[in-house]
Amino acid sequence: MGQEDQSYYVYILECADGTYYTGITNHLKRRIKLHQQGKAARYTRGRLPVTLKYVEKVKNKSDALKREYQIKQMERKEKEQLIQTFVHEGMKYIVDSKEF
Repeated sequence: MGQEDQSYYVYILECADGTYYTGITNHLKRRIKLHQQGKAARYTRGRLPVTLKYVEKVKNKSDALKREYQIKQMERKEKEQLIQTFVHEGMKYIVDSKEF
């Protein structure tokens, strides 16, 4: 199985300063842990702690990159609506990042 064939996640973190960070990963738990340790992204490093607010599973890296770009183009209000829809639909991927 090639890297393009494995599942990826597109996620939104809320930083301590209230800003949002959107990223992709093929190993969600490990990536969140790295963010919390200040080792994952320069943007989140100075804005700790972060809280996972949204996760979307996609079929491959290419789709993840496309979706990440779409989300990054959204205005804050649109991202908040996406997060609210995610929460209200009872998705199981939202986790308190302290669990990691």
